[in-house]
Amino acid sequence: MTGEQEQVGALGPLVGYHLRRAFGAFAADFASAMEGTGMRQVLVGILAVVSGSPGINQGAVGRVLGIKRANMVSLINELVDMKLIERVVDPGDRRAFALTLTDAGARMLADCLARIEAHERAMLAGFSDAERATLLELLGRIERRDPAAG
Repeated sequence: MTGEQEQVGALGPLVGYHLRRAFGAFAADFASAMEGTGMRQVLVGILAVVSGSPGINQGAVGRVLGIKRANMVSLINELVDMKLIERVVDPGDRRAFALTLTDAGARMLADCLARIEAHERAMLAGFSDAERATLLELLGRIERRDPAAG
C-alpha cells in the first residue's frame, strides 16, 4: 500500500474518490485561469454550444450540456445581461428562443478557450499525447454510462 492509500484508508482504491479529487484540482485551476472574465464552466459551455450551432434554442443547449431546464433560463439571462448572447423568438417555434453569440460573446469564447487550453496543458503536462487520448476515452466510457446523459 502506498503512503497516500494508508492515509485515506478504504478510499485509496476507489475510482470515484480519485475522480472527485482530480475534478477538484481541475476546477480550482480552471477558476484561476478564468479569473477576471466573470465566466464559469457552465457559461463557457453554453457559449461553445451556441457558437457551434447558431440559432439553437435554450432547451436544446440544456440537453446537450445536461443542464436542467429550470436552470437554463437564469443562465441564459446571465449571458444576455453580459451581452454575450442574443435571444430572439424562434421564427419556427414562437414558444422558443433562438440563441446566437454577439461579437462580444465570440471574443469572450475565444479568450476563454485560449485560457482553457493553457490550463489543460499545465494540468496534463506530465501526460503523453497517447495518455491524454486514453484518459479522454476512459472518461467518455464512464460518461456514457450516465442514464441522465442519454
